[in-house]
Amino acid sequence: MSGNEVDIPEVDSASGSGIPIRGNDIDTDQIIPARFMKVVTFDGLGEFAFFDLRFDENDDLKEHPMNEERFQDSSVMVVNSNFGCGSSREHAPQALMRWGIDALIGESFAEIFAGNCLALGIPTVTADSETIEELQDWVEANPDGEIEIDVEAETVTYGGQTIDVTVDEAQRKALVEGVWDTTALMKSNAGEVRKKAQELPYVGDDQIPDPAD
Repeated sequence: MSGNEVDIPEVDSASGSGIPIRGNDIDTDQIIPARFMKVVTFDGLGEFAFFDLRFDENDDLKEHPMNEERFQDSSVMVVNSNFGCGSSREHAPQALMRWGIDALIGESFAEIFAGNCLALGIPTVTADSETIEELQDWVEANPDGEIEIDVEAETVTYGGQTIDVTVDEAQRKALVEGVWDTTALMKSNAGEVRKKAQELPYVGDDQIPDPAD
């Protein structure tokens, strides 16, 4: 690899206790309300994840899994269909990650949301609705139970059983091979990018990135 070497971890598995978030078509505005996006960095977004579903107009707690003590150490979120739909805000997976989520299992995910999760090294694996409901019920009954996701083998193990899941092929390849952080890859190859740009007649010097930046 040319330029500055970068060490992107391979994500061939993820594990942890689960948290069930039930409901179809949960959009990114529910995951992180727009008013909390006026920030310079993503630091601190975790405390605002699902804010309007977790707190009322007086900021008093409402009933929500993320408010329950038994799920405070959870790292695997189990969701239903079309999770992460709506706007393309990357703040949504950032908020979930900073709350503590390392992986998501669901019926389906909005394409852009899944792509934004991939950019953070967060697997989004899918299974049919019956399988997801059974897993959510198991998590409710076993909040400390371990869920193991094998990204490469496309399986999830919990409660003494192993089920087949689906991982998008491009996502699986990127995670397992450790090439999911495209920004880091571009920076590590800045010298090659600059060299190629200099060969293009329509790219001016002021448009060519400096490898030192």
